[in-house]
Amino acid sequence: MRLAQRLLLGAVFIVTVLMVVAVALAGQRLRAQLQQLTETQLSTEARLIAQQWVAGIAPDLLADSAGAALGQRVTLIDASGVVLGDSEFDGVALAALQNHNARPEIIEARAKGRGASQRVSPSEGDEELYVALSAGDGRVARVSISTAELDAIVSRARTDVLFSGLIALGIAIGLAAIFSRQVSRPVAELRDVASAIASGDLSRRPHISAPGEIGELATALQRMSEQLGSRLAALQAEDELLRALVESLAEGVVAVDSQRRVIRMNETARVLMGIRQGLPFPANLLPRDRGLWDAMDSALSGIAVERVETQFGSRTLALTARPLGIGGAVLALFDLTGVRRLETVRRDFVANVSHELKTPLTAIRGYAETLVAELSADPQHSQFAETIRANAERMQHLVDDLLDLSRIESGGWIPSPVLLDLAGIAGETIAPYLGDAAKRGCALEVSVADNADTLCADPVALRQALGNLIENAVRHTPSGGTVTVFSRRELEFIALGVRDTGAGIPKHHLPRVFERFYRVDASRSRAAGGTGLGLAIVKHLVEAHGGRVAVESSLGRGTIVTMYFPVP
Repeated sequence: MRLAQRLLLGAVFIVTVLMVVAVALAGQRLRAQLQQLTETQLSTEARLIAQQWVAGIAPDLLADSAGAALGQRVTLIDASGVVLGDSEFDGVALAALQNHNARPEIIEARAKGRGASQRVSPSEGDEELYVALSAGDGRVARVSISTAELDAIVSRARTDVLFSGLIALGIAIGLAAIFSRQVSRPVAELRDVASAIASGDLSRRPHISAPGEIGELATALQRMSEQLGSRLAALQAEDELLRALVESLAEGVVAVDSQRRVIRMNETARVLMGIRQGLPFPANLLPRDRGLWDAMDSALSGIAVERVETQFGSRTLALTARPLGIGGAVLALFDLTGVRRLETVRRDFVANVSHELKTPLTAIRGYAETLVAELSADPQHSQFAETIRANAERMQHLVDDLLDLSRIESGGWIPSPVLLDLAGIAGETIAPYLGDAAKRGCALEVSVADNADTLCADPVALRQALGNLIENAVRHTPSGGTVTVFSRRELEFIALGVRDTGAGIPKHHLPRVFERFYRVDASRSRAAGGTGLGLAIVKHLVEAHGGRVAVESSLGRGTIVTMYFPVP
C-alpha cells in the first residue's frame, strides 16, 4: 500500500473514531443535562402546586387544572399514601390507583423535602421521570414527565452532531488527500534516490527544496551520497595500493574467508602453490599439505600460527597464519628453498674444512708441545713454541665445535636419552673446571632440588651442554665470585642451569647470545679462549631433546642460563 493511501486511510480512521466518540459523549452529556434541567423545572412546578394545595381546595380539581396548565402529569398524595388527585385519572380509575407510600420519590420527599426517581410507570406503562415535593402534614405533590420527550431531544441532537461529523469527515478526507499527496511525492523521490545510491549510482541527488523534516532528510541524503562517493573513491585507491603492495611482496599471501573460500592471492603464492584458479575459489583446491591445512584450521578457529616449515614438492616454505577479526584467515608463505640449499652448502663446507684442518692442527699442536719441552732451557724460543701450541689448541677447539655444530644441524646426530642422576652428572661435569676456578679465585657449587634430581637426556650431550655453560661462567666470573649449577621443577619441565656472579650481559645483547660466533665482548672472549659457538651448541642440543634455552642477566649482578628439558 502506498504512503498516500496509508495517510488517507489513517486520517479517515482517526476522524471517524473521533466522530463516533463525539456523538456518544454529546448524547450522553446532553441526556444528563436535560434530565437535570427537567428535574429542576419539575421541582419548581411541584413547589407551586404544593403552595396552592391548601384547605378547602379539592385535590383532584387542583391536579387536573395544574396538569392542564403545565401539560404534565400532576399527582397529589395524602399522608397515608392514597392518591387524592391525578391529572391523568378521575373517578373509578383514580380510586383504583395503588398506594404510593412505597414509591422511592415519595419516601425521599417526606424524609428530605424533595425526591426524584426514574422508572416505568405501572399505570401509564412508559418510563417517566418523577419529582415529588413535601406539601406539609405528610402530604406530597408530585409532577412527572415521560422520558420519551427527553430521548427525542437527545436523538435529534445526536443526528445533528452526526451530520456535522459527516461534513467534517468529508472535509478531512479532502484535506488528507491533498496533504498525503504533498507528503508522499517527496518521500517517493527520496526513496528512488536512496534505491539508486544503494544500487551503486552515487551520482543521483534529490531535487527537493522543502521546509521541515522532508527538506532536512533530502539535505542529509545528499550529504550522505557525497560522503559515500568520496569514501568509496578513497577505498578504491586504498584497495589498489594494497593490491600493488601485496603483489610486490616476495612472500606469498593467501586470504581465506569464514566460508573457506580463497578471496585474495598474490602472484607469488600462485607460483609457490602452482594455482591458476580465478578468485574466489574453494580452499580445498589448495595443495593437500598437512602443515598448510593445520595452520589454516587453527587460524580460522582464532589461533595464530607462528613460523612453521613445510614441504611443497621440492620447495621448502616457511608458513605463518593469522586470524582475521571479521572471520577468516591470512596465510603468508616464504620460499626457503634457496636459503636451505645455501645452509646445506655451508654446513658441508664447514664440515669438510673442519675435517681437513683437524689433522694438520693435531700435528702442529703435537710438535709445538714437543718443542716447548725441548726448548725449556731457552726462554725466548720456549715462549714462541708455547704461543704456537696455545693457538693450535684454540684452533682445534674451534674446529671441534664446528664439527659438533655441523653434525647436530645436519641431523647426523640423534639423542639417546636415558634416566640420569643430576647430582652425579653435575659433579662429573664441574670436575675438569675446578682447577681453572681455583686459579681465578671463584667457587663452584651444585644445588639440585629434591623434586628435580633426575633427568631423561642423552648423557654425552648433557655433559657437553652443561660443560659449555660452566666454562663460560668460570671464564667471566671474577675473583671472589660463585658459579652454581642448579636444578628445579617447573610444571612439565626440569630446569637445569648455571648461575654466576660475574659482570653480566647488557640487555640489548641477550636476544643474540645463542647465535654462532656472537660475542658480547669480542676482544675479551677471544683473549679468554672462547670460540663463540658454545651457546649455539647448547641451544641445538637442548632443542634436539624437545626443550628450550633461556638467559637472564643484569649488569654487575651476574648471568643465569637455564635449559628446560621436558619431563617424559
